[in-house]
Amino acid sequence: MNLWLIAAFGVGACLFPCADLCLRGTVERRLVGLELSSLIATVVCALLTVGFRRLPFMDLPLTLALMSLGAGLVFARFLERDL
Repeated sequence: MNLWLIAAFGVGACLFPCADLCLRGTVERRLVGLELSSLIATVVCALLTVGFRRLPFMDLPLTLALMSLGAGLVFARFLERDL
């Protein structure tokens, strides 16, 4: 267990408040929870990649960052009446 893995678990614990926002919040808070959880998941994947010394797997966090932007835009598009 190295410092990168400890940091990944610590940052990963921040997903619990995001899940609370996504499950029990208003529409605006759900959008914020979705965007924040995608950011945290990207950081956790990057930390795990460095922690396990598998740098070729850095493509996963980069792809997740790009796809999460599109997911947030699609979520906002479908719920634009409520926003």
